[in-house]
Amino acid sequence: MRAIVIGAGPAGLMAAEVMASHGLKVEIFDAMASPGRKFLLAGKGGLNLTHSEPPERFVTRYGTAAGFMAPLLAQFGADPLRAWAEGLGVSTFVGSSGRVFPAEMKAAPLLRAWMRRLRGLGVVLHTRRRWLGWDDHNHLRFAGPEGEETVDAKVCVLALGGASWPNLGSDGGWAPILAAKGIAITPLKPANCGFDLDWSPSFAERFAGGRTGTVELTFKGQKRRGEVTVTATGIEGGAVYALSAELRDALAEEGQAELLVDLMPDWSPAKVAAALGRPRGSRSLSTFLKKALPLNPMALGLLREACSASEPGALAKAIKALPLRLKRPRPLAEAISTAGGIGLAELDDGMMLKALPGVWVAGEMLDWEAPTGGYLLTGCFATGVAAGLGVLQRCNSL
Repeated sequence: MRAIVIGAGPAGLMAAEVMASHGLKVEIFDAMASPGRKFLLAGKGGLNLTHSEPPERFVTRYGTAAGFMAPLLAQFGADPLRAWAEGLGVSTFVGSSGRVFPAEMKAAPLLRAWMRRLRGLGVVLHTRRRWLGWDDHNHLRFAGPEGEETVDAKVCVLALGGASWPNLGSDGGWAPILAAKGIAITPLKPANCGFDLDWSPSFAERFAGGRTGTVELTFKGQKRRGEVTVTATGIEGGAVYALSAELRDALAEEGQAELLVDLMPDWSPAKVAAALGRPRGSRSLSTFLKKALPLNPMALGLLREACSASEPGALAKAIKALPLRLKRPRPLAEAISTAGGIGLAELDDGMMLKALPGVWVAGEMLDWEAPTGGYLLTGCFATGVAAGLGVLQRCNSL
């Protein structure tokens, strides 16, 4: 049987591998000139493939979609993913943070080995084919290099990604096509994104691109440690991304979100207060702070930008809980990933759309989200495996 996969990212490639490994003739169509464009970008600075934390903790990272993701991760979670990479000849290791990386750190070697395996399984890749939906005969329509093409297929796996980084192929163009077919779609929103604070011009000019060093962020009782990067308009970074869903939703629902930053998470409030309680003498406040506390220039600048106090007690309080009043999330096109998408209730147990028999969905098109740190990528792999297995199950029942 012929199976068509639309989208050559991790979810689509994994669905293709599962189906081709069981004898299906698989063809992949992708809008870009080469496969895995966003995957390669994600691995440019070090591919965080998955995470080593216990499965019961791992699944909680998917928030409201944890119940949906649990059986998928039980089927193809962190350990099976690492074993799969090893089977491609790509060894992995666990970093100090618990994150899992390929030994070479890059995505390109893994993708090359993966594509070799897929070619060996007979999988055919068609590039520069943008999906346009279906024609009146229920054939798939594509805009190709030589004009529109149609493909007849009884099996189709959609894995077109979300709508972040549209220049790499994921632009959300599928949403109106499926909505017209009656598929319920939650509006697409930025996930793992930065936020605007509207810095003063002088602060933005001096500190944009700088990092705070390790800080602890708190929002509504949730805490995350990591570095924060200051941008020309606000903040971003792993610790921010880990709280981005809650921050984004609070801004949408309440119109505000106050993030507390502990600039010295390894110092107790009493220790900070004692250091600032020493005589200042004739030194300027800036000079005094530099001598009293081991804060880097970025953290000191952030303190001065967000806190106008000079009294030691108020400064000590601000250092341990500096309030940053976020204005808005950065645009979806800049986000690392996408929230929203096809409602999970639209799928049957095998990842097929109930309203469109013969059409399966995987990856970021679905309404789930996860933070960076290996969770997002593992979720894409897991949904791809599930869609591929769903196709095989249905084919065997026909």
